This record gives sequence, C-alpha cells and structure tokens, in this order.
Amino acid sequence: MTSPVLAGPPGDCCLQGVKHFGDAVGKTVTIADVETYVTEPPANTTGPKRVILFFADVWGPFHNNAKLLQDYFASHGFTVLGIDYFFGDPIYLHIEEAGFNKEAWFAKYRKLAGDATPKWVKAVRELYGEDAIYSAVGYCFGGPFALDMAATDDVVASAFAHPAFLNEDHFRNLKKPLLLSCAETDHTFLTESRRRAEDILAEIKATYHVQVFSGVVHGFATRGDPEVENSRWAKEESARSIIEWFKRFSKQ
Repeated sequence: MTSPVLAGPPGDCCLQGVKHFGDAVGKTVTIADVETYVTEPPANTTGPKRVILFFADVWGPFHNNAKLLQDYFASHGFTVLGIDYFFGDPIYLHIEEAGFNKEAWFAKYRKLAGDATPKWVKAVRELYGEDAIYSAVGYCFGGPFALDMAATDDVVASAFAHPAFLNEDHFRNLKKPLLLSCAETDHTFLTESRRRAEDILAEIKATYHVQVFSGVVHGFATRGDPEVENSRWAKEESARSIIEWFKRFSKQ
C-alpha cells in the first residue's frame, strides 16, 4: 500500500521568482562525481565541525539566491554543501523554451537525484569525517531528501521550506528533530496536508517546530521579493529560524 501524498509536485510558480543580489563567496568542487557548491564558516570559527547538507529547489544550488542562502548559513559557523542533482540543467534554463515538458524534466531528475544523492552523502561523510555534526535542509524538490536524512542517524536535525514530493511515511519515519517552514498559501503543501503532517509528528512524539508565514506563497524562502517588506521578512526569518534550529542540535 502506498503512503498518502502530502506534498505534490512543484507547479508553475516554481518557474517564477525574484533574483537576489549579492556576491557569493563559495566555490565549486566535485564530490562523488557531482558538482557541489561549498561555502565555509568564518576562519575564526571554533568548536566542533558542523556541516549542513543543502538540498536545493528546482533552481539548483548554483543559482545566486541559493548561493547567498548557503553563504548565510555558513556565516553562522557551518560548512555548507549544496549538491547539484540537476547536473547543470536547473529548471530556469528552460523557462523561455517553447513546449518545455516540465513533467518529463521532473521525472528525469527525480530519478537522477535519487540515484546520486545517497552516494554523495556517503562521500561527504567520508570527506568531512564521522565526528562532524551534520544537519540537512531541503527546499521544494529538496524536501524529501532532508526528510530521508532525518530518518537516519546521519544528521542531528533537518528542516524544510515549502516542500514537494512528500508522503505520510516521510513524517512517520522521522527519527530526528524537524523544522517545517511553511507558506500560508502553498499549492504543493496544502493547509490540510500540513495539518496532517503535524498530527503525525505529534502521534510519533517527534521533536518538531512549525512556522507558517502569512501573505507569502510557495517559494518564499528562496525566491521571495526583498522589495516587499513581508516577503523579505518571511524569507529572512525562515533562514534565521533554520540556522538557529541547527545550532540548537549541533551543540556538544
């Protein structure tokens, strides 16, 4: 029996968004044959080695918005690694393409990402060590990867914002703390689905926190308009909450 779907596939609004401006400071490396955005914590960072596995939305980890978000997390003392499970073919390259088959693109990269990510995670753990403290965050397409990690002992905590492709088992199998950063209006993770997820988390006595931002829609945490006060605040508060969540569970 298949698990009931709680978050569906990305929609047309995932092809839209506002570009954020700023100079990214990370670099590109290859891990397990996959290009990866890596951004390091400040040189004066002390304490245990802390690593965030960043699972991007359909715009990929090399879109400037995603790079700036990863840099922000890194500035709080974490090494952040964003896997390019779209292999240089993020969805925004196709926005103006006549007859673009969005469903075929999703099907292709769900398969490729699903195959590549476990090998990548294993390689990251070998590279950064078993003694490092790992967390995982997923946006939209990346949501299920963050929850898959939270069903293992490979991370101390996970988080997602406006997720796609989730079912009840993603929540039922949870072993680690989860922060849910949600839009009031989300075509993918509907209000009733979010509430069902909360019910499951309560049933299994998970450690979790749910935040719902009014006046924003799916994609707000990565592509919200910084010129609109409410959108900017929601985007920034989501990022701040996620990094504070990871700090909470990364203490030794």
